[in-house]
Amino acid sequence: MANKTPLYQAHLDANARVVDFGGWDMPLNYGSQIDEHHAVRQDAGMFDVSHMTVVEVTGAEAKQYLQYLLANDVAKLTVAGKALYSGMLNENGGVIDDLIAYYLTDTHYRVVVNASTRDKDLAWMENVAQQFNVSVEEKTDVAMIAVQGPNAIEKANSIMSAEQQAAVAEIKPFVAVQAASWFVARTGYTGEDGYEIMVPDEAGIGVWNQLAAAGVKPAGLAARDTLRLEAGMNLYGHDMDENVSPLAANMGWTIAWEPETRDFVGRKALLAQKELIATKSAEAPHKMIGLILEDKGVMREGQEVVVDDKVVGVITSGTMSPTVGKSIAMARVKRDLNQESVLVQVRKKQLNAKVVKPSFVRKGEVLV
Repeated sequence: MANKTPLYQAHLDANARVVDFGGWDMPLNYGSQIDEHHAVRQDAGMFDVSHMTVVEVTGAEAKQYLQYLLANDVAKLTVAGKALYSGMLNENGGVIDDLIAYYLTDTHYRVVVNASTRDKDLAWMENVAQQFNVSVEEKTDVAMIAVQGPNAIEKANSIMSAEQQAAVAEIKPFVAVQAASWFVARTGYTGEDGYEIMVPDEAGIGVWNQLAAAGVKPAGLAARDTLRLEAGMNLYGHDMDENVSPLAANMGWTIAWEPETRDFVGRKALLAQKELIATKSAEAPHKMIGLILEDKGVMREGQEVVVDDKVVGVITSGTMSPTVGKSIAMARVKRDLNQESVLVQVRKKQLNAKVVKPSFVRKGEVLV
């Protein structure tokens, strides 16, 4: 039987089409996923992200533990609420998961990982924790709502108390604050501004309904996927996994190489990969590119990328972009590929696609 979030009844009340997603009953859409997509790009939409796994990392060695566990360096975080995005890697440099870590104090961090990888993530985090004076505990008493879009902050603020409004008044991107019983983070997965808000689980439906009354449109998994792909954001299990290096998943910027004295899980493997890249070895990790289809059709995961009758890569995520008006995709290809256009094998046809940076839309602006 699938898990249900604290907001499940609200989805049923709104006639959502509910599907199984990583063991959770989640809304795919509430009618038109295109309308939901455009609402986020043009106004404000909200997503139930309560299925995400929230982990409290506490203890005297919480900082040292996360410095070793993650490829990015939590030592960068010195202001309460500041967050960073990181890969959690295995010894071979593969991505066990991608996550956000929030600094609360030197002995308390909040980590949000993916729902579909919950069991293996918690097992891995517990395993590494054996080497440190640290506690790793899942937090299960919250509902989480992502409010996204150019008017998201204004509309979310409108339902807050005066105390909460004061708390979030100066909040900057990738920072969170405790606003009364709410934990409000200026983060998201859509390429738009907005909040991800954790509230006590019993308050979830009330907050959801207040947001809806304030003009925030409920949106489901389908819109969330087209939005994140337009923004060039990876989806775990598709654009990267345990067999894919962050260097092959457009995540090189999340690796903190300095200071050289900091060891982290996977560092040795990544250094070897960096050397292969520097020497232009044929064994070097692939790279991620963006594609825009110039012919009619839709690019999908698993389709081959072809140059001069040779397969040079594969699409990891593809869709029809409501904002761009064309099919877009991210593809993992050989690192020496430098063509401005390629062919994509769509069914029995090879269609023309333009090579671009793997980020298509940000804050409502088409970048390609």
